[in-house]
Amino acid sequence: MERRLPGVFHVAGLIDSLELRLQCLELVVPDDCVVTDRTAAWVWVGDRALAPDEHLSTPLVSVFAPPGRRLRNGLTTSGERMLLAKDVVEVGGLRLTTPLRTACDLGRLLHPDQAFAAMDSLATLRVFDVDELVEELGRFKGYRGIVQARTWAPFVDPDSDSQFETIGRRRWLTAGLPRPTCQCPVEAPYDGLYHVDFGLPDDRFGGEYFGEEFHGEDEEPHDDARLVWLRGPQRWFIVVARKHNVVGPHQDLEQTFRIEWERHRARSRLIA
Repeated sequence: MERRLPGVFHVAGLIDSLELRLQCLELVVPDDCVVTDRTAAWVWVGDRALAPDEHLSTPLVSVFAPPGRRLRNGLTTSGERMLLAKDVVEVGGLRLTTPLRTACDLGRLLHPDQAFAAMDSLATLRVFDVDELVEELGRFKGYRGIVQARTWAPFVDPDSDSQFETIGRRRWLTAGLPRPTCQCPVEAPYDGLYHVDFGLPDDRFGGEYFGEEFHGEDEEPHDDARLVWLRGPQRWFIVVARKHNVVGPHQDLEQTFRIEWERHRARSRLIA
């Protein structure tokens, strides 16, 4: 058996899907309540909505009840929230905040890394664009965390491919580098394309996140050959980051980007 939510189990091996997430939540969420925040994001985009290593635990379900009522069942974290009719959608019999409202809330309420990652993740659904997100945040003037959300919302990119890529891109931006493009296409050998996670195509400077899931020992030959091609014939300068470079007590990606960008610019001036 696999535990998806507090008190909710299902047969191991079921394929994760929107329908499965909804069925799990229907077992713990009353009909008159609204699923919000990280749980709503989980419904919309799956485990990408979770913080690093959060999949190892089972967080409480974020639910907001009608005015005057709070759930106290040990399975949910509950409270009250002002929601407009346009903020809520019913999917499969479950009421939850829309992707846009969820992005506004998480952009305000989470740690900056997770706030930016949540907004990026929800933008990948392509049911709202960056301009709509920025405009919608105007509703929340004076709310907790609104300055943070409005700072990072203009940099949201629906082409970001993972949470760690988003956080890596945040390290890039806080290092003072120009705004990068996500999934930069680069000609691959023998036809086809490679895609640099994020970078500056005109300057041929980019960043790649090598996560354990897709860049383990078995993938090393392919990764090495790809980097040789990008750094050699294609003349890209690629900064490769692992998890410990991006998050945690020894993260150093922001400093690395700043140093390598200055070196790259210096080399470019010498060549010119």
